[in-house]
Amino acid sequence: MSKPPTSRRSGPLEIEERPIETLVPYPGNARTHSKKQIAQLAASMRRFGFVTPVLIASDGVIIGGHARVEAAKTLGMTSVPTIRLEHLTDAERRAYTIVDNRLAELAGWDLDILATELQGLASLDLDFDLELTGFDGAELDQLLGVDVAPKIDPKADQIPEPEGPPISRLGDLWILGNHRLLCGDARDPGAYALLMAGEQARMVFTDPPYNVRVVGNVRR
Repeated sequence: MSKPPTSRRSGPLEIEERPIETLVPYPGNARTHSKKQIAQLAASMRRFGFVTPVLIASDGVIIGGHARVEAAKTLGMTSVPTIRLEHLTDAERRAYTIVDNRLAELAGWDLDILATELQGLASLDLDFDLELTGFDGAELDQLLGVDVAPKIDPKADQIPEPEGPPISRLGDLWILGNHRLLCGDARDPGAYALLMAGEQARMVFTDPPYNVRVVGNVRR
């Protein structure tokens, strides 16, 4: 029979409001946060408030909550709720900075329950922005079973039989005013050299891999 964990902490953990300027990011924090994630956290805080305190050491060094602090700064907040973990050794502090991030990554989702919760949330508040949950539009479409496949007339794919031999052949270059149209192989660098004639494109529209059917998913 395993023994219960032993804690050196005395008394309950207390939430303390501290100025952001007194909090020090841990230099060894290996977790990275994109601008998009910080913006998502800020949107969450704007809607729900700052509900998860920042974990800090007695010297104000952040143990857990670096992204929350950055998001709070973007909202103009000058102080945030914190909890001091004074019972941890230096080694435990460094380890917990990793643990706090890594263990959350190991969790999974019950997709059926998640979809039900999202549908219930949408029905309770029609104006609620579901992207506040952290899922983007494409993911929400999949989870909610939204049919985003375009409605295509079956006749639109019917190609009439050619009435004669093909006019254009591989390598033909058509000059259409300011435009150039090449009949070529997209995998051939020489085709691009012929098409561009020494010029450089400012924008390219492409969608590899080709001829792969995707149903029920938003492509971005």
